[in-house]
Amino acid sequence: MSAKEKFSVGFDIGTHSIKLVKLRLVKDSQELFSFALEPIGLNLSEQLKRIKSEQGIESANISVSGAATLLRYINFPKMNEAEMRQALKYEAQKHIPFSTSEINLDGSILKSDLPDNKMLTLIAAVKKELVKERLKLLEDAGIGVNVIDIDSLALINAFNFSYELDDNLKHKAVALVNIGASMTNLNIIEEGIPRLSRDIQVSGNNFTQKLADIFGVDFKSAEALKLNPEKEKANNVAAALEAAFSSMAGEIRTSFDYYESQGASTVARIFLSGGSSLFNGLKDILANLLGIEVVYWSPFSKINLSPQVDAQKVKGLSAQLSVAAGLALR
Repeated sequence: MSAKEKFSVGFDIGTHSIKLVKLRLVKDSQELFSFALEPIGLNLSEQLKRIKSEQGIESANISVSGAATLLRYINFPKMNEAEMRQALKYEAQKHIPFSTSEINLDGSILKSDLPDNKMLTLIAAVKKELVKERLKLLEDAGIGVNVIDIDSLALINAFNFSYELDDNLKHKAVALVNIGASMTNLNIIEEGIPRLSRDIQVSGNNFTQKLADIFGVDFKSAEALKLNPEKEKANNVAAALEAAFSSMAGEIRTSFDYYESQGASTVARIFLSGGSSLFNGLKDILANLLGIEVVYWSPFSKINLSPQVDAQKVKGLSAQLSVAAGLALR
């Protein structure tokens, strides 16, 4: 490879699997150079060292999520970027249930022309302990860290880059629902601007455990049953998961109602991603429960594929690589 070639790597380390996207930056375009997706092993540090060697990476953009992270969308009095940064710590104390001494804090002005001389500001907070743990994990594997993001923001970044809304949706809100193994990220965006983000505790592991309990099988067998049910068992599997799906749909609907009660636009479409979104029929079940169109999307629709990349494999895994792609696009 030429010394002039530039690469950007996104590393999404979840609770169940590791996802990596490596982009080659070519003039004004991006090319998917390689990717990886594998279950987390018993020795995560050694696993990361092997991936580093196989993928030829020195540094990466990473993300965190969960109870130690927080995103808030707050109306500030109108001010410039420097003033916003000065006010950030003071404003954060009003809206974040963590002590400011135990968090890393950042913010961004999303919309500066709200009524009453206000502006919409994003506040992001991550507990220092989580950042420290994640940095040490990468450092022990010999991987440098360029950026630490939050999963939801990486997902929004990938969506805004890759998906162009049709005319029917341009002035409406859409939701990104990313269903992982241990958590579901819900984000509402309007005209490319995030407006609400929250984590829902109903996720893929809940689906799997429900099947394990009902069918009397171990977790691994239940996972296989969830993703590839035998034809004669497909209806029984769907019926067994009905309560879990209803619970998830209820959490999503509550979030939509809260958002719309603020005088905001109605959520017009849901875009699904995440490894646990691949359950057969989930898209249609959620659409029926919520009365909203639900579709899958790919983070690679505007990214060229390297000749060495298996396009069919990428298509099959794209729902699971969305956060890693968003990180690489940073």
